[in-house]
Amino acid sequence: MIINETDGRKDQVVAVAKAMMAAARTAPKGKGTDRLEIITLYGDDLHRLAEEMRRYSEKSGFKFFLRDADNVEQSEAVVLLGTTYGIFNLNCGFCGFPTCVEKEKFPAVPGAFNSGDLGIAIGSAVSVAADMRIDNRVMYSVGRAALDLGLLGECKAAYGILLSCKGKNPYFDRVSTRSQETKR
Repeated sequence: MIINETDGRKDQVVAVAKAMMAAARTAPKGKGTDRLEIITLYGDDLHRLAEEMRRYSEKSGFKFFLRDADNVEQSEAVVLLGTTYGIFNLNCGFCGFPTCVEKEKFPAVPGAFNSGDLGIAIGSAVSVAADMRIDNRVMYSVGRAALDLGLLGECKAAYGILLSCKGKNPYFDRVSTRSQETKR
């Protein structure tokens, strides 16, 4: 029997994405409080995400969303990680408010541990991708579009990790035909 690596490439990337989600879930979290949402998109859902990124580019004027949307469509899968906001009753002041009671008056402001926990989870996830030699890139723009699509429930902040297994890393020399056309 012969196995050609191209036959199971997409399945392999999805399997790595599942391992990345487990690594993100088990990453350390402030006071052991888990506020993360973690999902993986692949197949037709990648096109839907890319289209939302293009809409956001049009609305916001941020042309890099066009380039990043092209990268989404070049990917085999995208892992999305988001966090809800909440306090940890530590009164650390890291969020800019002296106490958690003061911070709660501004629910749109993230607690420092919310953002920190999200970053640690992203680091755990990308380390799995790197260990498995799957090309990856963390993108704010992907998370923004995922939030706009409501893919991560009540999350207020999110990032996407694009995954690819091709002969050339599509996230290295990133030039979008669409974003170049808009500069002319």
